[in-house]
Amino acid sequence: MSSGTVYDAIVIGLGGMGSAAAYRLAQRGKRVLGLEKFTPAHALGSSHGGSRITRQAYFEDPAYVPLLLRAHEMWDQIERDSGERIFHRVGGVLVGAPGSRTITGSRASAEQFGIGHELLDAQQIRERFPTMRPSPDEVALYEPGAGFVVPETAVRAHLALAARAGAELHFEEPVTHWEAGRVTTAEATYEAGHVVVCPGPWAPELLRDLEITFEIERQVQYYFTPAESFQDHPVYIWQREGSHFYGFPEIDGEVKVAFHTGGQPCTPVTIDRTVHPHEVEAITAATRPVMPGVTGRFERAATCMYTTTADEHFVIARHPDHDHVTVACGFSGHGFKFVPVVGEILADLTIDGATRHPIALFDPARLRGQA
Repeated sequence: MSSGTVYDAIVIGLGGMGSAAAYRLAQRGKRVLGLEKFTPAHALGSSHGGSRITRQAYFEDPAYVPLLLRAHEMWDQIERDSGERIFHRVGGVLVGAPGSRTITGSRASAEQFGIGHELLDAQQIRERFPTMRPSPDEVALYEPGAGFVVPETAVRAHLALAARAGAELHFEEPVTHWEAGRVTTAEATYEAGHVVVCPGPWAPELLRDLEITFEIERQVQYYFTPAESFQDHPVYIWQREGSHFYGFPEIDGEVKVAFHTGGQPCTPVTIDRTVHPHEVEAITAATRPVMPGVTGRFERAATCMYTTTADEHFVIARHPDHDHVTVACGFSGHGFKFVPVVGEILADLTIDGATRHPIALFDPARLRGQA
């Protein structure tokens, strides 16, 4: 059954990226329909967990930094417009060997773009952050402007702003089929001038014709009552031989810590939502030598999914085979910090077919045919 309404844009998926896209499109006066498989700000994909690190000294690739500079501006704007507290600037410390990618890449980005930072040796790390016990040969880059955002609050804020701007948002209405100009759900068939696909871990299902291999990994977030105070602690990423973990300051009496790598392959259907004792033991064993106070008493854990491409860079572009379809996917592992600027980029691509933001790195052509 057709809905009878023709929208300017239909956004499929209302997690981090989709909610931001819906808001930016509606803000520009477009008639927007947003479709979400689950309830608002759900915990079944990748936009949950209470905290996500955001930083600008970016070791992954300096091409990301201009987007991060804009994203930090936009987080402030979203907070003002929504009245929500989303971005907590608590500082960030990245620890590793002097020649590690975490240190060399972060330093190069910071120096290239003039991002405030300090380089600390092992003794200075211990003096500045007594909870951290690095080896004598480890160093750190401290970025005072880093911190964390609250993903659930960010999604809710974008959805509320989208609705306020006139977007029509449907939840618990999964998409069964899409094509240029038309999207079908179990409820109805909708027509639009443009379709924006933000599928998260459902990318292999909804973007099969993109001819890109997406890897979905099960990741676990662990929450502990710490044995030391982490009240005024920065966020941190620690790259060591054999482990790569990250964590957050104390929030409501708990600290969160997780591995950045080594997740189990899965799909949204097959993911194991049970967290097992040996997994809690593994994160404890990795963190205890250098941060013995973080894993004081285990409280709970939650699973999420990383969706990545072969080179771990994003996909943000007009669909190469459909002029009136825009896609955004492959963000997991380091994507949530980009949410507001990706929303802006998706609105640009949808309305104008181009954006002023540097997104050449995210062209799907680099990956096509590898499936």
